[in-house]
Amino acid sequence: MDGLHKYTLEYNLKTSPRLLYTLISTPEGLSRWFADEVEFDGDIFHFKWEGSEQTARLVKQKENEYVKFLWLDDFHKDHILEMHILFEPVSSELALIITDYAEPGDLELSELLWNTQVKQLQRIFSS
Repeated sequence: MDGLHKYTLEYNLKTSPRLLYTLISTPEGLSRWFADEVEFDGDIFHFKWEGSEQTARLVKQKENEYVKFLWLDDFHKDHILEMHILFEPVSSELALIITDYAEPGDLELSELLWNTQVKQLQRIFSS
């Protein structure tokens, strides 16, 4: 897979699967924590951050469980970003599991970026 390294991160969150699913699957939800602006056209999402833009197709989803985006831009082309919700009903514990790709030398930076993004997500639940 052209030199990119697949990695998985897990974050424990205090929220409901339904609210988290809305935040990972809708343009409105994603623009609250993942990107500065998110536009939606059919199954195509346009993510915008300070001066950069990336495009992905929503290729698979299951309500309150997961979303999978296929990146369409040249750098990430044909790589899938997965966000899974793992919910344990007995204990009410919930985790967001993110699977993404990074250049081997950028793995630490990519994980740091996700940590920062998920902190934004956690702020939504505590406000």
